[in-house]
Amino acid sequence: MTDTSTNSAGQRPDPDDAPSPPPPGGPAGAVARFLGGTWRRFRALPLPMRLAAYVAAGLVLLLVLTAATATVLVRRPLPQTGGTVEITGLDGEVEVLRDEHGIAQVYADTMGDLARGQGFVHAQERFFEMDVRRHATAGRLAELFGEDAVESDAYVRTMGWRRVAEKEVALLTPDTRAFLEAYADGVNAYLEDRGTSSISVEYSVLRLGGLTYTPEEWTPVDSLAWLKAMAWDLRGNMDDEIARVLSADAVGEERAAALFPAYPYDEVTPIVTQGAVVDQVYEQDARRGQTRVPLRPGFEADQRSALRDLGDGLARMPAWLGRGEGIGSNSWVVAGEHTASGSPLLANDPHLGTSLPGVWMQMGLHCRDVGPACPLDVSGFTFSGVPGVIIGHNADIAWGFTNLGPDVTDLFVERVTDEDVLHDGELRPLRIREEVIRVQGGQDVRLTVRTSSHGPLVSDVAEQLGEVAEATGDDIGTFVPEDEEAAIALQWTALQPGTTADAILALNLASDWDAFRAAASDFEAPAQNLVYADTEGHIGYQAPGRIPIRKSGNDGTVPSAGWLPENDWTGAFVPYDALPSVLDPDEGFVITANQAVVGPRYPFFLTDDWDRGARSERIRSLLTDRLEAGPVDVDDMLEIQLDTRNPMAPVLVPHLLDVDLPRGYADDGQALLDDWDFSQPAEGEHSAAAAYYNVVWANLLELLFADELPADLAPDGGQRWMAVVADLLDEPDNGWWDDLVTEEVERRDDTLERAMLEARDELVRLQARDAESWTWGHVHRLDLRSATLGESGIAPVEALLNRDDWGVGGGSGIVDASSWDAAEGYTVTAAPSMRLVTSPGDWDASRWINLTGVSGHPASPHYTDQTDLWAVGDTLPWLFGEDAVSDATEDRLVLRPAD
Repeated sequence: MTDTSTNSAGQRPDPDDAPSPPPPGGPAGAVARFLGGTWRRFRALPLPMRLAAYVAAGLVLLLVLTAATATVLVRRPLPQTGGTVEITGLDGEVEVLRDEHGIAQVYADTMGDLARGQGFVHAQERFFEMDVRRHATAGRLAELFGEDAVESDAYVRTMGWRRVAEKEVALLTPDTRAFLEAYADGVNAYLEDRGTSSISVEYSVLRLGGLTYTPEEWTPVDSLAWLKAMAWDLRGNMDDEIARVLSADAVGEERAAALFPAYPYDEVTPIVTQGAVVDQVYEQDARRGQTRVPLRPGFEADQRSALRDLGDGLARMPAWLGRGEGIGSNSWVVAGEHTASGSPLLANDPHLGTSLPGVWMQMGLHCRDVGPACPLDVSGFTFSGVPGVIIGHNADIAWGFTNLGPDVTDLFVERVTDEDVLHDGELRPLRIREEVIRVQGGQDVRLTVRTSSHGPLVSDVAEQLGEVAEATGDDIGTFVPEDEEAAIALQWTALQPGTTADAILALNLASDWDAFRAAASDFEAPAQNLVYADTEGHIGYQAPGRIPIRKSGNDGTVPSAGWLPENDWTGAFVPYDALPSVLDPDEGFVITANQAVVGPRYPFFLTDDWDRGARSERIRSLLTDRLEAGPVDVDDMLEIQLDTRNPMAPVLVPHLLDVDLPRGYADDGQALLDDWDFSQPAEGEHSAAAAYYNVVWANLLELLFADELPADLAPDGGQRWMAVVADLLDEPDNGWWDDLVTEEVERRDDTLERAMLEARDELVRLQARDAESWTWGHVHRLDLRSATLGESGIAPVEALLNRDDWGVGGGSGIVDASSWDAAEGYTVTAAPSMRLVTSPGDWDASRWINLTGVSGHPASPHYTDQTDLWAVGDTLPWLFGEDAVSDATEDRLVLRPAD
């Protein structure tokens, strides 16, 4: 209805001029009077000013609406954690109990329902991470992220991770296959009728970039393929193989040898010092020779170039897929005779590259009535996308992992002509297949994969990608030279189908040492150190894994000439019963920190590229000191995990203190070292000295090696480089001390002085002029970044997904291994991805903590809610008993069978 009334002048009244009812009293009246006065003043403004105000108000409204929409999109994927959800495929009801940190404990009546419940919860919290992982392991990242992901896809397609996983399904036991299939059903039940904006905010961001995408159903192969990525992360010494050749090319064979010191077997206690294998006396010198005779062929320029290109390409693969360096782990187990509870204690903290969300997700899987029909009752750390618990405990046993680190990869330099490869004097045909990489927002890329008897020619990828870059997205085929070319083949045990998934389920179900060892026998890749404890009081160690036996010409330390048959693998692997193992050792404890598993007389060659034992020896020292003082408890184990003593500092600091620096500004940092205890806390006493020492260390490495080694061989500052510099300190006139860029000839103390002076200036730039105010935590920062869109370069997206700026202690080669790369800066590159201590005598007395939270949603309170605790060394109660879990429950979700 239209108002047509007029006033006394014959005009229709302006509604804004009509008399208003008297405003109410009190606060509401005050607000009404304020708004009325504001509106009258606004109408009195000139028209242009009012129009500008209208535009500004519109922009503000648009921003408010945009912010509101963004908030809705960010919060929409958050999981339902209470009430009831009906899903298809369940045999009965499944309960999901979450505590204050969102950690889920799943209860069901059948194995299938437990797997379905785990799959549903994993998908609720982390499906985008799962989806990215399966795209990565299938070489399909470019379908989501465009041309920037083509290089990674090409390497993964060339190695054929998913093709291997597809073959593994048929090798698994019926129980494992059924568990994998039920898990996939649970994931797909979550995805059913759910749009991508309800699954993850990352999909909404990608959609803004033009991605049109609906996730495919989850399959068992998707789960198996992720195990290939973990095996790649822990693959052994392939990077060292390349580095040895390129170092020799840069400085000559003799000087390069000094950069790879021999393993100090006489100084480091191996993991296993007794047991059925170790106790035997080996006189099989001929057999040992078959696997240990070194061969260091002199490669030609084109062969070295192929190795350099391969190394550069592998370094550009996403860090979250693993680079095989800078990582390690600690674990140890103590017998009940040495503990306050009278039962064993087991500690574990795997060191992996940092990411957000972290690699682990805590969870428990519990049959309501444990028995033959439903035997699972387990809790621990899981991989999203993989059913079961990877590290943890059940009602009877606990287990932990560190990387065994055997040499399970070899690079072979091949002589290739067209479609043939030279081997044993004959040209043999290469196996060739075609791949197509779909590229979001770009043209497809054609990839030709060539494979020799040793493995895929991974060097092809670097050559082809160079062609791809030049063609700016056109279809590209394999580069084929006119004559013979140098190519690099990768032989790797994980490229053969295996049964590691069987081992995961069997470990979850094992109830004693014999069942544990039987389960471990299927753990083929990655090869791991497994520590064990049980409720009966036993402790133990087992080394599983598929480890090749090589012929006489190949020691695995450098790439081999592929055309010589004496370099081939024999096709046999170290027998499982011959791998090191021990139950209830005389010492009453087992320590594993990536050091040598056994001494040099062990008959099979595992590797000589072990971690050099600084962490294992420090743990041994701390543990034995505590045992001498009396029984140990959970808190003692946790305290050892947080030890920050630098192993190189006692060697280097005396030399630094002997250098005569000018008094005042120049020697302020040096003075901090006088009473330093070599610890590296983030804050507090000794933190200033730690900051100064580490900056000196980084500068010293650059001064020593940057003038002669190319940037891709720059020292990272880890244990190998500590050993190199320790040897050089005893040779003050060694040529490495001289800077070839200058006219002078520098000796040791000249270079040490320059390193300290430059460190003093650098810390002024980074922190403050006052040396006493420096802290190691100020420069040693933990920045957690989303591995995908968190590196997009789009500031709002990065701000949404990334969480930065925790100051932490520790460092490379330290028990609290918050590692950093001296060639890149002081930011943490790898860290304890979780920490746990299990107590078989009372499972509810166990403790655990994750590097991040359990959720992959940035709007979730559980995205990084454990990181603050992790950074200061705190842990959470690890509850296992049904009553304890029930008392700690904050949210209860019931999954009910759909009609």
